[in-house]
Formats: sequence, C-alpha cells, structure tokens
Amino acid sequence: MGFPRNPLFLSLFLFLLTNLGLLPQLAESAAAYTSLVYKGCSKDTFSDPNGVYSQALSALFGSLVSQSTKGKFFKATTGSGQSSITGLFQCRGDLSNSDCYNCVSKLPVLSDKLCGKTVAARVQLQGCYMLYEVAGFAQISGMEMLFKSCGTTNAAGRGFEERRDTAFSVMANGVVSGHGFYATSYQSLYVMGQCEGDVGDSDCGQCVKFAVQKAQVECGSSISGQVYLHKCFMSYNYYPNGVPRHASSAGSSSSSGSSSFSGQNAGKTVAIILGGAAGVAFLIIMLLFARNLMKKHDDY
Repeated sequence: MGFPRNPLFLSLFLFLLTNLGLLPQLAESAAAYTSLVYKGCSKDTFSDPNGVYSQALSALFGSLVSQSTKGKFFKATTGSGQSSITGLFQCRGDLSNSDCYNCVSKLPVLSDKLCGKTVAARVQLQGCYMLYEVAGFAQISGMEMLFKSCGTTNAAGRGFEERRDTAFSVMANGVVSGHGFYATSYQSLYVMGQCEGDVGDSDCGQCVKFAVQKAQVECGSSISGQVYLHKCFMSYNYYPNGVPRHASSAGSSSSSGSSSFSGQNAGKTVAIILGGAAGVAFLIIMLLFARNLMKKHDDY
C-alpha cells in the first residue's frame, strides 16, 4: 500500500523538503554551472547544399557529448578534407562526471541557437564550454582575451589588493602543480584557474599569469572578476565575512602539492555527506510517522 493521498501529508512532505534545504540545493546546483557566460560566433557561415558540414557537425557534437560521461576534456575531428570539423569540450575541474555530462549535453543546442551554422563557434557556461572550427579557419592566439567580467562593488578598506595578488600568485603556481586546474581560498578570497586540457603545465602557468594581469588591470579593486582567454581562464570572489562552505567545497584543488587544502576539502566533504545522511534519515522517520497517523485516522 502506498502513501496516502492526503493534502495534509503532501503539505508536510513539501515542508520538510524545503526546510531541510533539499529542494533549493537541487534547483541551485544545476542552474549554477549551466548558466551562460558568453558566446563567440564567427561572422562567416558555411555553405552546405549537400548537408556535408551539417552531418560532420552533428557527428562531432554526438561524440563530444558521449565522451563527457567519461572525462572532463575531449577533442575530436569529424568529416574529411575541407569539410572536416574539429572541436572539443572541457568541464571545470571540480565538476563530477554526471554534472559534466549534464553541462556539456546542453551545449550543442545552445551553439545552434546562439551561433547557427557558422564556421567556428564557442559557447561558455559556468561549468563547461564547447567549441568547433571548420577546416581552414584561422586560429587565434591562446593568449587572446575572449571575455571578462568584473563585479560592480569595490572592496572597502586597505590591504585588499595585496591579499588578492597573493591569492593570485598561489593560484597561478597551483595550476602548474595541479596540471591545469587549481582552486583554493586565501584570506576571504576564493580563486580558481584552469587551462585547456591539451596545454602543457608550463604554458598553462604563463596563460593563467597573463589572465591574472588582465584581471588586475581590468577589475582593479572589484570584489569579483573572471577573465577568459582562448586557452585558459581565471576567476576570483572576495567574501568579507569569510569564504562560504559551498564555494570552498565546490572548488577542491586537484594539485598534488596542496595537501593542506585537499585535507580541508575532504573534511568538508565528509561533513556534508554525514549532514545529508542525517537529514534524509530524519525525513524518512517523519514520513513514516505521518503515514501511521493517517492510517490510524482512516481506521477510525
């Protein structure tokens, strides 16, 4: 026998979900990493009377999406000769495989909607990006800035820029030892850097340092900012009251040389798991209690 279909029971069920924080967390997590950051579309479109390019592009998208269940970076080429198309996807280093797939699977539709049948396109979401280029498309420099965004609020008080620059330095070194991804917190600042998956460690460090310089010049004393270059990106957020748990736990460092930060994140992960388990156990107990009450009421 299933749960009783009773308005009081349903109200209690929704009340518990909301107050345990389960509904907001489910809604927030996907929205955060699948929100659009920017799009880059070539001005040139490809002529495709026989559908050759469309078939190659469709095959490329299918290959990239399927690979996103297995890893966070993949590059492929489909078609042949002048009709070949090369593309790739990359997910942020702190996403799980399932979140990576959920993010990447939205990109083909977005690319077609935002850019159409252009010879090159790039769509960047908060958690992932995808790009493709038709054969013969002119490559751009890996250091070219594609997008930047700076917060509208400036930090109050003295010493912010010094703390920010120290955090930047830690992060720029971290992406080298972390082999392309690093995120950490430092004195109320949360910083993250990542390079395209096929960029070597040394080049990655140089790319992120250049992105940092751009952020310093473009954003000044702004409390937040993000800079996207062709081959890397960096972002930072300043939290005057301390970095919140959701930020620090989401950006666990992949650096083998940052055991102290990794240990902190591991502890937070365990705490989150235990807290979630306790919440679910409490929910189950309350649901069973409510069902028994309804059963007794029906018996009378």
